[in-house]
Amino acid sequence: MIRPDDLEQCRDAIRHGSLSFHAASHLLPKKVRDPALALYAFCRLADDEVDLKTDKVRSVLRLRDRLDRVYEGRPENAAPDRAFAAVVADFDMPRALPDALLEGLAWDAEARRYKTLSGTIDYSARVASAVGAMMCVLMGVRDADALARACDLGVAMQLTNIARDVGEDALEGRLYLPTDWFAEAGVDVGAFMADPHATKDIRAMVKRLVMEANRLYYRSEAGLGALPVGCRPGIYAARFIYAGIAGKLTRMDYDSITARARTSKAQKLGWLAQSVGRSGLSMVMPRSAVLYANPVPEVQFLVDATSDPRERPRSDKLFDVLAALEHHSRAERGGLNQTPASLS
Repeated sequence: MIRPDDLEQCRDAIRHGSLSFHAASHLLPKKVRDPALALYAFCRLADDEVDLKTDKVRSVLRLRDRLDRVYEGRPENAAPDRAFAAVVADFDMPRALPDALLEGLAWDAEARRYKTLSGTIDYSARVASAVGAMMCVLMGVRDADALARACDLGVAMQLTNIARDVGEDALEGRLYLPTDWFAEAGVDVGAFMADPHATKDIRAMVKRLVMEANRLYYRSEAGLGALPVGCRPGIYAARFIYAGIAGKLTRMDYDSITARARTSKAQKLGWLAQSVGRSGLSMVMPRSAVLYANPVPEVQFLVDATSDPRERPRSDKLFDVLAALEHHSRAERGGLNQTPASLS
């Protein structure tokens, strides 16, 4: 069980750090909302540790150690760690899911770029769909078809985030748009990163990303009717709020550099009301055949890890990236001029 004081600290962290989820969480039943707040607080902590810290490599390695302690049942003396450890124990959370999130954050620490859309989706699967799969575990959903649609929703949300933040990311030295799109458009990546502008070519790339997100939002809806009835309004709300950001980008002609796409409190309240109505409709409508569509290849490992209760070995890819980060960190501390290939 989550300690009440730890839960209150997690609630405060989400209230100030994850506004969209905080709004949607009000529509979740308490038995799901409380552990979900603990889950999101730990994920928020993990993201901030890498995003906001200067030494991102050490931050990822520190998160690895904290996650190890969570799964050993001896979390660090911090509210998010203790609360997430309780969630792991109470819900038998597959280790592969937070490991996937850790791997995505390690890619951020490497400042990895992605050549293709598949690479961008690979990243999105780790930092967003893994959280969606963990939410399914909290809701008692382990059906592979429902999980596939939850992962669709996670990827769609992250693609929306990437589309919204192109300008901010560029100013901070990050790029998530596929680099082969730049090559196709004849745009020099280095020149764009040095001086980002919302040119016609860049706006066309943002549009492509938004269109892909919209496709996945539509696919994800087929899975919402497979969730427990009490959970549907909250997940519909998250879907509508994030899709609303994509809609705002469309109205801005896909310029996510000059200004940031923001939605109003009134709009969020409207989407919350809409989610209740759609949830009620899902109870009487037949299930869509889209529910049974295959997962996108990049999320298959998350579906397998969640739907199959057998314990799985930790990913070799995760070990490789953590080993590279560890090598880099030791070289930095020792003053060695050695950089692993994956960090060069």
